[in-house]
Amino acid sequence: MRGRLHDLGRYPGAVPSDQPDHFIYGEVHRLDDPQLLPSLDEYEGSEFSRAVASAEAEDGRIVDCWIYWYVAAAPGRLIASGDWLKG
Repeated sequence: MRGRLHDLGRYPGAVPSDQPDHFIYGEVHRLDDPQLLPSLDEYEGSEFSRAVASAEAEDGRIVDCWIYWYVAAAPGRLIASGDWLKG
């Protein structure tokens, strides 16, 4: 999906971007019980805000999903690849 990924130390932080060459790569997981969302919100904390975003799957399908955008002040080092695992 479009955005920029930043290294926050022990975990990444995604920030939205409308630039065509800014992408975040990751995984989409199915949540069978939406009543768990408040618990996830609490776990992520006030540095993150949950929002709906469109992601492109490997097969080209567009999937609407939840994402936790990083909303705190200092985003940390940019991960240019957009992939937390690649760094």
